[in-house]
Amino acid sequence: MGFTIAEKIIKAHLVEGEMVKGTQIALKIDQTLTQDATGTMAYLQLEALGVDQVKTEKSVAYIDHNTLQSGFMNADDHKYIGSVAKKHGIYFSRPGNGICHQVHLERFGKPGKTLIGSDSHTPTGGGIGMFACGAGGFDVAVAMAGGAYHINMPKMVRINLTGSLKPWVSAKDIILKVLQMLTVKGGVGKVIEYGGEGVASLSVPERATITNMGAELGATTSIFPSDDATRAFLKAQGREEDWVELKADDDAVYDETYEINLDELVPMVACPHSPDNVKSVDEVGKIKVDQVCIGSCTNSSLSDMMKVAAILKGKKVHPDVSLAIAPGSKQVLTMLAKDGLLADMIDAGARILESACGPCIGMGQSPNSKGVSLRTFNRNFLGRSGTADGQIYLLSPEVAAYSAINGVLSNPTELGNMPEFEMPEEFLINDNMVEPPAAPEDADKVEVIKGPNIKPFPVADPLEETISAPAVLKVEDNITTDHIMPAGSKILPYRSNIPHLSQYCFEVCDPEFPARAKAAGKGIIVGGSNYGQGSSREHAALVPLYLGIKAVVTKSFARIHEANLINTGILPLTFVNEADYDKINQGDELELPNVKEAVAEGKQIVLVNKTNGAEIPVNCNLGGRNKEIILAGGLLNYLKKHML
Repeated sequence: MGFTIAEKIIKAHLVEGEMVKGTQIALKIDQTLTQDATGTMAYLQLEALGVDQVKTEKSVAYIDHNTLQSGFMNADDHKYIGSVAKKHGIYFSRPGNGICHQVHLERFGKPGKTLIGSDSHTPTGGGIGMFACGAGGFDVAVAMAGGAYHINMPKMVRINLTGSLKPWVSAKDIILKVLQMLTVKGGVGKVIEYGGEGVASLSVPERATITNMGAELGATTSIFPSDDATRAFLKAQGREEDWVELKADDDAVYDETYEINLDELVPMVACPHSPDNVKSVDEVGKIKVDQVCIGSCTNSSLSDMMKVAAILKGKKVHPDVSLAIAPGSKQVLTMLAKDGLLADMIDAGARILESACGPCIGMGQSPNSKGVSLRTFNRNFLGRSGTADGQIYLLSPEVAAYSAINGVLSNPTELGNMPEFEMPEEFLINDNMVEPPAAPEDADKVEVIKGPNIKPFPVADPLEETISAPAVLKVEDNITTDHIMPAGSKILPYRSNIPHLSQYCFEVCDPEFPARAKAAGKGIIVGGSNYGQGSSREHAALVPLYLGIKAVVTKSFARIHEANLINTGILPLTFVNEADYDKINQGDELELPNVKEAVAEGKQIVLVNKTNGAEIPVNCNLGGRNKEIILAGGLLNYLKKHML
């Protein structure tokens, strides 16, 4: 029996466990990345591990999220990240150099390597043939310290692509079609691998768009073969020596297989307020548009921008529309400027933003009240834009640009013939905004700079014998980490200040939650299915820990968030019978009797609702190392015994 692409990479990096679906494995990690919204915490954790120099082949710290500097907080975090990177052997991508995933694809990603990043869209690297996973900051810190990355061995899903895309239909339409087919829960515990004759027609940036939004499927990662297109991309980046061929064996076995005929695809759109609420552009119709935003780690490559410029050239943005464009990297922005394409955008009336995440994370460009905003981004969760009632639609750069001109949602296939958009044989290469680390012998001379906004992260106590606490919050299905710990320009500057950040926890669901949790002293959260989907931000676990949360009981968890809860020391539990969710109301007094013994010995755990007398069996799906982490009260406490 042959291997899939992902299985080949896993096999080459396996350091613990066996490749049996659903069992825990540990992988050697070649590369890591962080961004500044999660990076400060990750590097505080790295310092707590006492590591002098990182052990990975390449680790890069990016500044791309918190670039709006309206106070000292973000600037202080950037100083800290830059100094700690220089001291510990980490490359530092300065603000303005670009979005982490776009830059990493251009300058650092290598086929066949493993990559984890403290950002859920790290699977973008799968577009170049990497096994790239989003992870919590602590997992990234451990990898930088030389530790392995622990996951459950995923199932393998094959999506066969046949045919080729019609003019003005794009890679974004492919992944939106996949989301329509599989939903935001369809990838949980799985690797999505793309194959078939249609793959050869897709460039690396197009493949990266697809793997980027695999995060919205809940997938462990997504991956494409490394082939002639990959080699051409790396050669154009001056990195042909990094290329290796990667493809699945002909007799590889997949758990699920799907077919997509690219000839049949049409422009698609994800409607509010979920990436899987997908319809065709024609089905939605010509709704009036208030704002268009083009960019993000999903769709800010040079090829994306070339198509946008071609549509805008000689045209005028509709007077009722605000159009903002953020090229994904300094490289993309420079090439647009040199080729005259940036002028075409500006002449049409576009507002050019810096090469950063910006509006995608609610960092500026919030739409007007009830405004319809078309975005080439990856998420349209309620309130994520910064406007509570904003109506956010996700779509391709082609649909976005054409709609910006017309003032209504529009199908770009109406444009007829499409010009040839060829990737350049050579990209303009200038890495002068990537600061190398100090030589190891000079590391002691580097001063790490910590501003007053940087506070220690909370650390849990070892698991209690019995947990008695109220249900301080009950929420429904598909709660995202944006619900738990919102982003946006008001909140993101405090990502390194957990006490201040705590007042915004679950603000979208229940503004009274922080005060109620603090008053209770300790609490349990009850949730529905796919709890914690979305961003990898471990703040969605650290802040509840600070507020006294001891356990979270749900129908099911998203992978990264469950790992973050474990690392933090919060006990993750799932209902044996999902119907028992209805036996708990917010405010009920709950008890987990003898829970420490039950976790340690693998016994059945019973949750007692002392308010109504219900006895509810719950699962604790912790094996080996994860069980020991929870018993110790989180990863740091565990590592103090086993690694430090």
